[in-house]
Amino acid sequence: MSLLIGMDEAGYGPNLGPLVVTVTVWEVPGSPRAFDLWAAMADVARQTHSAEPLTLQIADSKQVYSPGKGLAALEKSVLSALWLLGHSPTMLSELASALNAESGIRNSEFGTMNKQNHSAFPLPPWLVDRDLSLPTELDASLIGDIATKWLECCRRAGVTLREIRSEIVQPQRFNALVRDCDNKALALSRISLDLLRSVWNPDDAQPTLVICDKHGGRNRYDDLLAEVLDDRMLFAVGESRERSVYRVGSTEVRFQMKAEANFPVALASLVCKYVRELSMDVFNRFWAEHVPGLKPTAGYPVDAVRFRADIAEAQQRLGITDDVLWRER
Repeated sequence: MSLLIGMDEAGYGPNLGPLVVTVTVWEVPGSPRAFDLWAAMADVARQTHSAEPLTLQIADSKQVYSPGKGLAALEKSVLSALWLLGHSPTMLSELASALNAESGIRNSEFGTMNKQNHSAFPLPPWLVDRDLSLPTELDASLIGDIATKWLECCRRAGVTLREIRSEIVQPQRFNALVRDCDNKALALSRISLDLLRSVWNPDDAQPTLVICDKHGGRNRYDDLLAEVLDDRMLFAVGESRERSVYRVGSTEVRFQMKAEANFPVALASLVCKYVRELSMDVFNRFWAEHVPGLKPTAGYPVDAVRFRADIAEAQQRLGITDDVLWRER
């Protein structure tokens, strides 16, 4: 058996709300480079939309979700995948716990990024003593049926979903990391590789393929990988605009453009988007309680400026600092 690991992020560009990075880990038969997870999951998942209620759309989250489409398609895939791992979250806090993540709803963070004292970053006020019921749009009775079908598909193919783990970085911590790195793209890469290292043992003899989306136009990742490899031997197979490939022990690590074409990355993309959208829902509800008639925001730069101006008086009244609210880069 071998491992296929996929990683992606959501929320890198906005000024408001969290950055979410997710990794999914799959055990598959044979060589991880030769195994076609799309073909193995064909009975339950497609890259395009299907009207069949027990069929999932697993693809880049930009194809699956838009405000007009709503969250139901994301919920089908994410909550069904968590069911495979024995998790049935009915609240956002439970979802965060299932992902072993720092959602802001729990006062803890997974990972050892730069040896930071995570307790130095308290909960933002919109996540204190607040939660959100799940699912928000999907008929909950579908999840068990979909997941049962998915589990049978996995059994026939000899595939096991081993783990889904997320790192959810709220603005205050994100700002501290960017200041420490003095580079936004470098901060993203370090957050991502720290998360990867939490689910991947480079000394494991099990053949492993790790696929990540490229970060900020970077072509070289050897120096960043070295930071989490503790002096293990690392070989650069090739570095280019399209793909940068490295080997360490029995593992091949790829950073490539359009990585969501790979099933483990596509599922990670959906988890990231789902968690971020839920987080923004809680964020917008909080501010709407303090600013009547406030138009909600997705947090992206142009509208974020409008939203920041609309809540300025309430922000000052509540004593919420810019560092807690606003991602500087």
